[in-house]
Amino acid sequence: MKKIILTFLFLGFQTILFAQVMGPIKKSENQRFFTESDGSPFFWMADTAWELFHRTDREEATYYLNTRQAQGFNVVQAVALAELDGLNSPNSYGEMPFKTITPLVTNEKYWEHVDYIIDLAAQKGIHIALLPTWGDKLYKDSWGTGPEIFNEENAYTYGKWIGERYAGKKNLIWVLGGDRNPRKDSKDVEVWNQMAKGIEASAKKDNPILMSFHPQPNRPAGSSTWFHQEVWLDFNMQQTGHCPNQPTYRIISHDYELNPTKPTLDGEPLYEEHPNCFNAKELGYSNPDDIRRIMYWNVFAGGAGQTYGCHAVWQMFTLDRQPINAPLRPWKVSLDLPMANQVKHLKNLMLSMPYFDRIPDYDLVNSIQEEDEHFVIGTRDIEGTYAMIYFPTGKSVELDFSRLKIETFKATWFDPRTGVSFPYSGSDLTNGTNWIIAPSSGKGQDWVLVVE
Repeated sequence: MKKIILTFLFLGFQTILFAQVMGPIKKSENQRFFTESDGSPFFWMADTAWELFHRTDREEATYYLNTRQAQGFNVVQAVALAELDGLNSPNSYGEMPFKTITPLVTNEKYWEHVDYIIDLAAQKGIHIALLPTWGDKLYKDSWGTGPEIFNEENAYTYGKWIGERYAGKKNLIWVLGGDRNPRKDSKDVEVWNQMAKGIEASAKKDNPILMSFHPQPNRPAGSSTWFHQEVWLDFNMQQTGHCPNQPTYRIISHDYELNPTKPTLDGEPLYEEHPNCFNAKELGYSNPDDIRRIMYWNVFAGGAGQTYGCHAVWQMFTLDRQPINAPLRPWKVSLDLPMANQVKHLKNLMLSMPYFDRIPDYDLVNSIQEEDEHFVIGTRDIEGTYAMIYFPTGKSVELDFSRLKIETFKATWFDPRTGVSFPYSGSDLTNGTNWIIAPSSGKGQDWVLVVE
């Protein structure tokens, strides 16, 4: 009997441990960032696994979450009613989310699988950014599957039902939208508002919720275009899209300047091994340095974190499934692509400095710049005790440190590819202007200069 009890305690230890230490993330006091439940910094480092509930069984979900946990991810974005015919194509156990659609009658066995994965993620210290539905269930457009089932009458009811089911989960973040922008002259905004109100009505006082909206690419901003003044929208989310050469930092900056202040982040950037601008034949596939540049740009511009995605992984592609937009390899192999192992370096860098006082500072760069892939961007703390400057292609620039309150400079070069730092060896830095030459230059030769 003693051996059985000890085995039970050992197997249950990890679950019990995370149940004790993992709580809901919150907005920071200055409304710019996120915190852990104990007030320590939480840097949003998400992976995109839209089809996680729909296309993986328990063993596969465990493999996926174990891998992403080891790579340093702390959020996974997934959809309850999936994009890829999620209402008519069953999950890995042959179950569909509803027994009937008119009216909506839920199928408990389908939702038990969703429950299992959410709880599994919690055991591994991972938050689930849960989309109650993909946007094609509101309207299909020319590229969706649907069917269109949500309207003003049932959105609140569904929101309240799914909100009640997961009201006790400490590792849940709510994300409405599902890759759809509200149409002009439609009821779309009100449908999403009603779904949000249903979720809010189910929240528990001891488990406050965070909620956002996942849009399609939209300039100059994403969720804030329609919902920034809504109380339920706790933070803004953009989709900067799947083209490599665009000034994504401007999209983050737009929302950073809005009133009231809310955290902002890119929830769908260029995915790894995605056809550039959906045109693999002429433009090829994305590469790691394009993805790194977007991520560092966004965070240095004021983002509260960053989402990563892999084209094969979001759709859980296998060789026996119909591919969406030509993925290059099966999802399990794609879990270990270069950027999946490099994103943790960004998170670690940002958490290595005083976190909540960080601000973007474009004036750290004194040189005149074109808004192209060479654009150098800076960030620092309000007091001016440190600064970080990102060089996407290692070009030489003039930096202005006159706003920094530093008498003796300590400077290091940080390598975004490896996470390794080494001392800066150029001319002595001053509180004025400084001409900086990066360790190397050219495409893929990106660096961060850290001064403190």
